[in-house]
Amino acid sequence: MSGRAARLSVIAPGGVPEVRPGDDLGEIVLEALAAEGEAPTDGDVLVLAQKIVSKAEGRYADLGAVTPSAEALDLAGKTHKDARLVELILGESQEVLRHRPGVLVVVHKRGYVMANAGIDASNIEPVHGVDTVLLLPEDADKSAARLRGNLRARAGVEVGVIVNDSLGRAWRNGTSGVALGAAGIAALLDLRGRADRFGRDLRITEVGLADELAATASVVMGQADEGRPVVLIRGLPYPAADGAAADLIRDRELDLFR
Repeated sequence: MSGRAARLSVIAPGGVPEVRPGDDLGEIVLEALAAEGEAPTDGDVLVLAQKIVSKAEGRYADLGAVTPSAEALDLAGKTHKDARLVELILGESQEVLRHRPGVLVVVHKRGYVMANAGIDASNIEPVHGVDTVLLLPEDADKSAARLRGNLRARAGVEVGVIVNDSLGRAWRNGTSGVALGAAGIAALLDLRGRADRFGRDLRITEVGLADELAATASVVMGQADEGRPVVLIRGLPYPAADGAAADLIRDRELDLFR
């Protein structure tokens, strides 16, 4: 017998203002939703683009103020990248994993494996220097938890919060949304011990729920000039939980490709 129908609502309000350092993201989220006749309710999940979280936290850097080290100069020559950018990448990374002309893949200091330590210049207003770039939040899990607490205080609701970004993936072309930070949801959903439709116990099934929600939000956020950095997801069939995006990072000793 088939299960009951499942419905998930995904709402991406327009009209979100340009975020500046020190801005109150809780206020911005609530006002953007209210303009669409919406308000968060218990059990909703709010997904915010990493860019607006980093902007609110003032994570800007001016390449003009960066002096490259010898290591950065050497790696810049090998990757054909700006040595000042490479210096920032090294400062945000635990180690360099791979490089070739045009590509620099590192382990971010928060454990993410990604290109350029997530440092980016797209959709960044050039007001903090001629060559302004934006770094990832210092701790995106804490950023998500702060916003969750903010929304609880302002609106009296218990919601999940995800900070998402778009990353490339091993073995596949194209980028996909992933969770850099999460609070109030099971970021890694452990289904081991549950039965499948035929009564067999699931033995290894763990679901990257926060990544799945981040990817869902990315579809309506867009990647260019859409201006929809806030997404509300309603109808998630899982209860609130004390999860974090850090739960999604595989331990190095279990990583067969490093």
